Amino acid sequence: MSKAIHQLMQDRNMSEELILRTIENTLLAAFKRRFGNADNAIVRFSDDNNEVSIYAKKRIVDSENFYDPISEIELEEARELNPDAEINDELLIEVDPKEFDRGSVQSAKQTAHQSIREIQKDSLNAEFKDKIGEIIIGYYQRERNGTIYVDLGKIEGKLLKKYQSPREEFHVNDRIKSLIVEVNKNQNGPLEVILSRTHTDFVRAIFELEVPEVYDKIVEIHKIVREPGYRTKLAVYSNRDDVDPVGACVGLKGVRILAVIKELEGEKIDILKYDPDPRKFIKNALSPAEVQDVIILDEAKHQALAVVSESQLSLAIGKQGLNVRLANRLVDWNIDVKTDAQFEDMDIAAESRRAVSELFGDGDFDEEYTLISQLPGVDQSVAALLRENEKDFIEDFLALSEEELAGIGLSDEQQRTLKSLIEEHIEIVEEEYEEEESGEEAETSEDEKEEDVSSAGGEEYECPECGASITIEMTSCPNCGIGLSFEYEDDNIEV
Repeated sequence: MSKAIHQLMQDRNMSEELILRTIENTLLAAFKRRFGNADNAIVRFSDDNNEVSIYAKKRIVDSENFYDPISEIELEEARELNPDAEINDELLIEVDPKEFDRGSVQSAKQTAHQSIREIQKDSLNAEFKDKIGEIIIGYYQRERNGTIYVDLGKIEGKLLKKYQSPREEFHVNDRIKSLIVEVNKNQNGPLEVILSRTHTDFVRAIFELEVPEVYDKIVEIHKIVREPGYRTKLAVYSNRDDVDPVGACVGLKGVRILAVIKELEGEKIDILKYDPDPRKFIKNALSPAEVQDVIILDEAKHQALAVVSESQLSLAIGKQGLNVRLANRLVDWNIDVKTDAQFEDMDIAAESRRAVSELFGDGDFDEEYTLISQLPGVDQSVAALLRENEKDFIEDFLALSEEELAGIGLSDEQQRTLKSLIEEHIEIVEEEYEEEESGEEAETSEDEKEEDVSSAGGEEYECPECGASITIEMTSCPNCGIGLSFEYEDDNIEV
């Protein structure tokens, strides 16, 4: 039996303890089938596990109280086995295996098979549960309804259709490297191991295999986004200043990235540097396109605008919008891509003010700029040229004509760009200022008139009815209530 135990340990990958427990359960099942109850059955193994015995524990009773031969034994019979036996003592009486009939043996056999299957399932379940998220290598066995069954050695794995890359094609006995994503223990069926080649963690695991710096956490992957079979973008950063994260992933002459691309069957991979500044991160995320500028439209809603040249627009957007769509998911921002001409036609300043107004209400939110050099994104060479000509104040610049600006040395494009910046960051209120001036003049005239009337109305007269004191601005006498009317005659006033 000892040799059989060791053979089971090798063939079934079972521990000795589990095998001994299985033998014990098998004998107990046979005992129960033969005698109807196994509560008093005890299984014991020899020290070298080469022999096993099953005993029935019986209580000694006198002949008058004897009624259950399974759990009781008469005193006379017990003293034949042990002369010192007394009533209510317990004896272990070995059961001869020959007493088990065919039905008992068959029941024990089924119990043994079931126990071994459950032990194997539990063992494999524990083993593969610990491997979730790891790469495993298997071989193509067969395909059914789009699902590929992969031989993993101890068990078969399932590569479902939804977890297969659209550009990949496998044949019988092909070597398949995949990621373990799920392990399901079915009650009546075999253990189910679900594999994937489309998960982003599959790409992460491949980079850990191919790039030692990633495995050692010197270079870390911030985030991966992927359209399986077409393009993958991953943002990386380095924990050491002397290590270039992008260069480490690409490798010397691209040997590392080529190995990853080969494993992914030619899928395009963009490796870019992660930056906590959203503007720089968005600019990097739109690679391989070159982005001229990134403008944050609404920081709370994560809306941004990327400005590119006309030649870079299609590259930034990508085929069917794939590049910008992956960039959106990578940076978690909603990115709108525009060309220079499209950007100039947009009223970005108005949109920004409206967004800020919605956030903060009608409070003061505009930052005050007085000098050209203070404007965000201004060409400093243009600002220096205006400063040399003592025209670096924004109001001085706006007062110049196009001819005067050209005389200073500014091209038409530089003038347009600068005016666009001023419109974006400063609210022009020239018309309102003129209206305010005209309003002040009107107020002044009204004040002068009031002063004239006051000076005219300051003189007092007598009411012709009651003689009470009245002034020119009164329409009725405050004393008697008679209506008043004043007439001018030869510079004299009559009531």
